[in-house]
Amino acid sequence: MNEADRLLLRRYRVRLVGELQVASLWDALLSRELFTPDMIEDIQRAGSGSRRDQARQLILDLETRGSQALPLFISCLEDTGQDTLASLLKTSRQAAKQDDPSKPSQGKLAPVVLGPEELWPAKLRPEVLRPEVPRAVDAGSGGFTDVCPQDRAKGNADLAYVLNADPCGHCLIINNVNFCRESGLRARTGSNIDCERMRRRFHLLQFVVEVKCDLTAKQMVQALMQLARQDHSALDCCMVVILSHGCQASHLQFPGAVYGTDGCPVSVERIVNTFNGTGCPSLRGKPKLFFIQACGGEQKDHGFEVESTSPEDKTPSSDPEADATPFQEGPRSIDEPDAVSSLPTPSDILVSYSTFPGFVSWRDPKSGSWYIETLDSIFEQWAHCEDLQTLLLRVANAVSVKGIYKQMPGCFNFLRKKLFFKT
Repeated sequence: MNEADRLLLRRYRVRLVGELQVASLWDALLSRELFTPDMIEDIQRAGSGSRRDQARQLILDLETRGSQALPLFISCLEDTGQDTLASLLKTSRQAAKQDDPSKPSQGKLAPVVLGPEELWPAKLRPEVLRPEVPRAVDAGSGGFTDVCPQDRAKGNADLAYVLNADPCGHCLIINNVNFCRESGLRARTGSNIDCERMRRRFHLLQFVVEVKCDLTAKQMVQALMQLARQDHSALDCCMVVILSHGCQASHLQFPGAVYGTDGCPVSVERIVNTFNGTGCPSLRGKPKLFFIQACGGEQKDHGFEVESTSPEDKTPSSDPEADATPFQEGPRSIDEPDAVSSLPTPSDILVSYSTFPGFVSWRDPKSGSWYIETLDSIFEQWAHCEDLQTLLLRVANAVSVKGIYKQMPGCFNFLRKKLFFKT
């Protein structure tokens, strides 16, 4: 969807959510192929399933449905007798075009949609250092020391989660490598290396690990819901690791989305909220951890020069690939008056992203992704004595110094206490 249409939807979002009659729209949306049946089902399940929640999700998802989404949506409104809203959108759209027909998006150049080959031609892919044992953990190179914290934090329930159960909890790894031709997404060569690293690492950290490979978006949602419906009463933690292509997506809380093998996205927000207090009551008050290896967008970070850059960081090796989808739209803003009432309490949740929202995440076909390889190495060296947030700081510092192009992992941390893995 172009910027002008997207801004128009945002301008009238509150009114659309308040007045839109969604029940009569489903058949019209399907007949014009604006949404698939699975997408319609997802919209109908949004939030509490109320008309307002469905209308809100429909408007958000409409922004991702291509350049003709708005005129097709207006036709659907006309077909279902919602002429007031149809006229409002049509008139406003025509007025916006007449204001400056030669300069879309208020004088800015119209966005050019590039395919993967155009955006990252093989001969131009940056050559970067394969992430070996991260230098950031060495004293002096990244500001970290070799001194472990005192053990008293581990034993104090007021300061740290108690992870005494055996096993500690469930860990679900979704590893999407091969995508259908219609999706336009390349196979994620090297992801199986990441998957095996995570399977072994979290098994050593006392988790029961289940791996599911090459799932469609619907199958991903089903696998997550199946895990959430299990009884976690005797366990102390739950973990989800997703290895896939990704993109930016509309959100209220957690940015980004990951792709099923059918090319349909599942938002990180939906993944996380599957395990909230309503969907998974047996995990209330227990840490729920999510590790996302996927692109957050299509931007490539050139970084900036610093005096301490090591010569080894500039050494080229094999060509990395990006887990990105350049044809996706950019980030969306949400009108706060309409969004506030649907925000859940996100306690005991940590979402670790391989890259900053909007940027690519690099994966070496021969050695796996920078983020996962570094995560595994840091956990191996430090998980016995450091809490999770400190471990992730080490990961971020180590990944940030790699390669010609840069990558910055980060996390959304809503944990109430420190978390020390059981080793």
